[in-house]
Amino acid sequence: MKKKFFFASALFFITITFNSCEVLSDCKTCRQVTYIDGAWDHETDPAEYCGAVLISIEAMDDYVNGNIRTTWECD
Repeated sequence: MKKKFFFASALFFITITFNSCEVLSDCKTCRQVTYIDGAWDHETDPAEYCGAVLISIEAMDDYVNGNIRTTWECD
């Protein structure tokens, strides 16, 4: 009986800790956008990022190579 209670408690705890980031409301949809001479050229498919990954994406500097600039844009 103690084992069943322990495993049920552990499963409940794991379920609570691995919740969706939407519940935490710290998610944004981001994509990389490339500009050539200041004009839009192309962008990646948008993806949802949350938590520490989102913070690191928002903190990244733009990549500039001559007249080409690639940046992260989040909504």
